[in-house]
Amino acid sequence: MLESQHSLNQEILLFTPAVPQADALRTVLAFPSTYAVGITSLGYQVVWATLARRSDVDVRRLFTDCGDPPHGGHWSRALDLFGVSLSWELDAPVLLDLLEQQNIPLWAVERRDGDPIVFGGGPVLTANPEPLAPFFDVVLLGDGELLLPAFVDVLRECRGASRGEQLRRLAGVPGVYIPSFFSPRYGRDGVLEAIEPTEPGIPASVTRQTWRGNTLSQSTVITPEAAWPSIHMVEVARSCPELCRFCLASYLTLPFRTASLEDGLIPAVETGLAVTRRLGLLGASVTQHPQFSELLGWLDQERFADVRVSVSSVRAATVTPQLSRILASRGCRSLTIAIESGSDRLRTVVNKKLERQEIFTAARLTKEGGLSGLKLYGMVGLPSEEEDDVEATADLLLALKRATPGLRLTLGVSTFVPKAHTPFQWEGLRPEAEKRLQRLARRLKPKGIELRPESFGWSVIQTLLSRGDRRLAPVLMAVRGQQDSLGAWKRAYRAVLAKELEAPPLELPPPPPWLDLVQARWSANQVLPWEHLASGLPNTTLWRHRQDALGAKEAPQTSEQHPTGHVDAAVIHGNVRGMEGDEHQGGGPPGSIEEGAAHHAPLGTAQEEHQHESHHQQGNGQAMAHGQING
Repeated sequence: MLESQHSLNQEILLFTPAVPQADALRTVLAFPSTYAVGITSLGYQVVWATLARRSDVDVRRLFTDCGDPPHGGHWSRALDLFGVSLSWELDAPVLLDLLEQQNIPLWAVERRDGDPIVFGGGPVLTANPEPLAPFFDVVLLGDGELLLPAFVDVLRECRGASRGEQLRRLAGVPGVYIPSFFSPRYGRDGVLEAIEPTEPGIPASVTRQTWRGNTLSQSTVITPEAAWPSIHMVEVARSCPELCRFCLASYLTLPFRTASLEDGLIPAVETGLAVTRRLGLLGASVTQHPQFSELLGWLDQERFADVRVSVSSVRAATVTPQLSRILASRGCRSLTIAIESGSDRLRTVVNKKLERQEIFTAARLTKEGGLSGLKLYGMVGLPSEEEDDVEATADLLLALKRATPGLRLTLGVSTFVPKAHTPFQWEGLRPEAEKRLQRLARRLKPKGIELRPESFGWSVIQTLLSRGDRRLAPVLMAVRGQQDSLGAWKRAYRAVLAKELEAPPLELPPPPPWLDLVQARWSANQVLPWEHLASGLPNTTLWRHRQDALGAKEAPQTSEQHPTGHVDAAVIHGNVRGMEGDEHQGGGPPGSIEEGAAHHAPLGTAQEEHQHESHHQQGNGQAMAHGQING
């Protein structure tokens, strides 16, 4: 702990914290990982700074290995707020450990007036908060630039009110979701039939919030102890206009927005480079900023000769001689592009607007510009994928190696995991993906191409959480302390199904059969766990996009009680079958700078994707999001 505390003492703040008032809201802002990982999350940084700039909030940070000391050395009275930023599904059980450390009742239903309001945000909770809903009092949906201040303002106004009255007041803030004001209704067969408001005046649907300003996020703290040491991160763009059918970062965060060059990007870069010489340009589609070439030209000035510049994943079609040359001259060693598949057919299915020749051109320009490596992201198990499509990916990598001798090629490959609010949300995880990962390894590794595959087993657990509802909450309770073991997740699921554990303090049916949740293709009319949470495009549009991709014929019906038809104004049983056998103990999910650099604003900006470069289905810019920027 002393060593971790030393890490906090090496920070350089790029903002001035306010001196808390005597009656300031006592707040803990937690991140469910270590300091090095958490402080590399740009979203977490911005949330903390937003709160710390307010004199009516007294905030301290909490990580799994350390935390800020309380102001004045002790807490003189009870905690008012406990918040957490969640960027990756597999971090979910850590929330419960953090709550327990603060002596906060784990289940929201057991909290009383003297207990803090537990709130959370981030892409996981904005997409599908339901597996964790029984543990939260409040979930903030969407971009936080306006949402977080509005949340705090209302809480200040009703501070002396009862807990129930505070939650009712907060429910009136756009983008604030109060899980206790919604109740899932299940049929006799265990099928989810509806998610309904429990009180008069509560709208049937909660809509995520969208920031439309011309400035985006930038680092608020620089530290050598971050996963990316001493880096200043600047968000160049938010969302992605490409709309790949699996992509959470694109669909969840529409519309595509870019920061102003003169009013946003240049001042942000100047601020950071006054204290460090390492710069990270972040976004799901950085090079599609309309003035990105001008930004590169500005960074090409002699006064920046000693600056190391890193960028997140770029579109292959936007790789230019200027891009490669300037990045190479600024200490960058490689570029990253997402190809999804080497199959032309499959790229068309997922709406990946990328021609084979563009991939080869990007590789050639990468090498000619002086860069030594090209990282490519691909996937297996995509809907409609066939064996020939996997072979096409291997063929493409081998052809690239022949065409660009001397260029170091790396393929990061993940298993398709269905994500809420995307056209492929109705699809299941395909078990054949495991063997297809192995096939790629057999073909590429002997030829000198580095392969970084995501663990198939952990993709299964991620799918469980990304598609689940509140019936998974007891599973999260049961797996606490063993969440790094694949077998433990399955044993916990079995135990909950068999009712072997202590009953939770709220009525919950047993979870659905494992295969129904993980592998089944859901029907168009199935009520989705996130049916009452509106984000971007309605299900009718998402289904049409799925139909365009896969040739489906049936159409979804939107419940009148729980409409998901909001369109952003700027937006154009108890059996455990299928769980047998996989009881080996995993060492936890893979990853390098995991969980790191989510890149935008408070608690829920949509690109705060997580863990391991191969999780790029959450966004082709996942590299910038969690520890995978080029450099």
